[in-house]
Amino acid sequence: MFGVGCTIGLGQPLAAVILTGAVGSLLHWKTPLHAFVHRVGAQDLNAIFRLVLVAMVILPVLPNENYGPHGVLNPFQIWLMVALIVGISLIAYMTFKIFGRRGGTLLTGILGGLISSTATTFSYARNVRRAPGSEGPGAAIIVIASAVVIVRVLFEIGVVAPGYLRVAGPPLGILFGVLAGLAAILFATGLRGPASEIDVAPPADLRSAVIFGLLYAGVLSAVSFGKLYFGDSGLYTVAAISGLADMDAITLSTAQFVKAGHVAPDDGWRMVVVGMLSNLAIKGAAVGVLGDRRLLARVGGAFVIAAAAGAALIVFWR
Repeated sequence: MFGVGCTIGLGQPLAAVILTGAVGSLLHWKTPLHAFVHRVGAQDLNAIFRLVLVAMVILPVLPNENYGPHGVLNPFQIWLMVALIVGISLIAYMTFKIFGRRGGTLLTGILGGLISSTATTFSYARNVRRAPGSEGPGAAIIVIASAVVIVRVLFEIGVVAPGYLRVAGPPLGILFGVLAGLAAILFATGLRGPASEIDVAPPADLRSAVIFGLLYAGVLSAVSFGKLYFGDSGLYTVAAISGLADMDAITLSTAQFVKAGHVAPDDGWRMVVVGMLSNLAIKGAAVGVLGDRRLLARVGGAFVIAAAAGAALIVFWR
């Protein structure tokens, strides 16, 4: 109320009205907000405020200038991509915390793909080994999460380079359709088994954000050097290596280079598909090591079909 008085005294009645309305709304929602805080828990609230730290404290003070070889390292742009990825993952994670555990196989797979398809794969592979008979829902959730990765990739491209989306959208949409169809088959045939819960930590850990920022900067530099010294073959090698660890870094770096005119759009989406195939390979290997044979048969079969579709798109799409 002191702030309301100050804004009126300074001749800002509109600000006073907005502030009064905001305070009144918060007071009205006090009980539901307290219930939400107790439901979410201290760990998840810490994750929310770490996102605030990432996006509203660190980002504004970083220099918006190009550094390093070929001028591809811009601290502000790199950290902006970190804030984007942490924000997407945190929103999906909070949605899962509120609705996911009672949302069933489909919603769990969708949110798992938005949070981290790799973490989802590792978690369900371990859970299936501990709970025999749950390979049906487990396989469906893993493949659904892998399909949702493509939706996440398309969203990231649309945010960073909307014009590039017109070129990358159709082939990536076809690959999504293949994975979504396989996921639908596994979902329809896997409903009989019990689904175990996913175990995912809050994604807004500051150390993880810094690691992703370093990974993204490394991919930017690697793509620049690969293009300069090895041509297109260097680009695809970088994409394959990057996809083993993370799809966001190669997606965002490719979108940035396509937007700047350093990489052709047709090469850009092919790099993303190569990264996806590499990502499917590492997740398939994780299923083989952490899961059981029945889970590997279901997930591995779906991933092989998707990989064949992706390779066909790389070679034949024009």
